[in-house]
Amino acid sequence: MHDLKPVVVTTSVDQEKAAREIAERVLEERLAACVHIHPQMTSLYWWKGQITSDSEYLLSMKSDRRLFDRLVAAIRLVHPYEVPEIIATDALEVDREYADWMREELNYER
Repeated sequence: MHDLKPVVVTTSVDQEKAAREIAERVLEERLAACVHIHPQMTSLYWWKGQITSDSEYLLSMKSDRRLFDRLVAAIRLVHPYEVPEIIATDALEVDREYADWMREELNYER
């Protein structure tokens, strides 16, 4: 059994359809045990020398740090942005039962 190194990986997209495509891909490949698609929000950011504003959906994916590179590759295959935000944040503590469930659902064998 793997010692879980839990992370929450986030990305955002401007279309709900794209959010679902990303969520379904990473779940089908078992690179995330769970994906939350948060309701539309407003994002402000620098892009090509200007402050830009867009409506976006935020995805929060529960995974393992060791799967990060594979997760990034899977996201990039379907992400519509030229430079997608893909950020992993370590989870300092995770409930033991939830961690056990995550380990069972994630694909470490590739």
